[in-house]
Amino acid sequence: MSKQNVALIAGASGLSGSYAGRHLKDKGWTVVTVSRGPFDAPWSDRHIAIDLGDEAAAKAALAGAADATHVFYCTWSRQPNEDENVRVNANMIRNFFDGIAGAPVRHAALVTGLKHYLGSFDDYAKVKPYTPFLESSPRLPGPNFYYAQEDVLFEMAGKHGFTWSVHRPHTMIGLVIGNFMNMAVTLAVYASICKETGRPFVYPGSPEQYHAVTDVTDARILAEQLHWAATTPAAANKPFNIVNGDLFRWTWLWQQIASYFGLAVADYPGHPVPLEEQMADAPLIWPEIVEKHQLQNIPVSKLASWWHSDADLGRTLECFTDMTNSRTLGFSAYQQTTQSFFDVFDELRSRRIIPA
Repeated sequence: MSKQNVALIAGASGLSGSYAGRHLKDKGWTVVTVSRGPFDAPWSDRHIAIDLGDEAAAKAALAGAADATHVFYCTWSRQPNEDENVRVNANMIRNFFDGIAGAPVRHAALVTGLKHYLGSFDDYAKVKPYTPFLESSPRLPGPNFYYAQEDVLFEMAGKHGFTWSVHRPHTMIGLVIGNFMNMAVTLAVYASICKETGRPFVYPGSPEQYHAVTDVTDARILAEQLHWAATTPAAANKPFNIVNGDLFRWTWLWQQIASYFGLAVADYPGHPVPLEEQMADAPLIWPEIVEKHQLQNIPVSKLASWWHSDADLGRTLECFTDMTNSRTLGFSAYQQTTQSFFDVFDELRSRRIIPA
């Protein structure tokens, strides 16, 4: 265990935070985790439960992180509209940094995403951006909580003298139960239900996404980039896109996923057939599958995020990213996308979460 590098990870129970924590622990760091509730992981050296929306409570609780040398902020709270997203999420990250004002922080990383280029939930894709998304692109007009989080990060870095990095993944691929933006687990559950019930395994999204070039982000490669940026002086004070490094079209990847599960690809109808509608009866079907195959008794609502996969697969514009900032500085990690999905599927099977 290293006393030199102490990682404080906000949002440690989510995809980006949990994979970052495991990676840093493997590198010999001390890992201090932060989430709203209790959290028990073998790679967490100590845990702090905080409601970051409560300024006084956050300040009191974060006294337990006075030794943090590196910060990884991987959390956010979704609100009814973007004005509230901005207000709430800016307050959360501010309360977080105010709570560790006396810590010897050398670097702070913020994980956001492609809404930086596509617009907020309220204004999503109203402006067609240039692709591949460039890290040098100017901000879009209108409120966006990613921008609000960045502004607090920049302010705090200037005030306290630490360096910063911003990391912008595409759709995240990994395995955390209860994560509400988890495409790999969602598609695994969808495929399992199709296989059990004989339903057609049909691509649920838009024709634009079905045929367009796109990419995704394995949570493991994001963790690698977070560690790299935190320990590479030349990476200081820069934003970084982060994706696997390969490109694909869903016309091809859908076939790979179908083959993994022993399914035939259904004819694409040429229009979206949302999972949220197709899987409306999943809460009734899933317990029968669990009992039949003696799986872990996890509600389907904690596994599948139909709405989020519908949003990603239903986009009507091309989405892929450029990684110039980190590539030119020597970050060369690569992850094959099919393996990203298959590794999650394999783990789901080995843990008896989906049928083998």
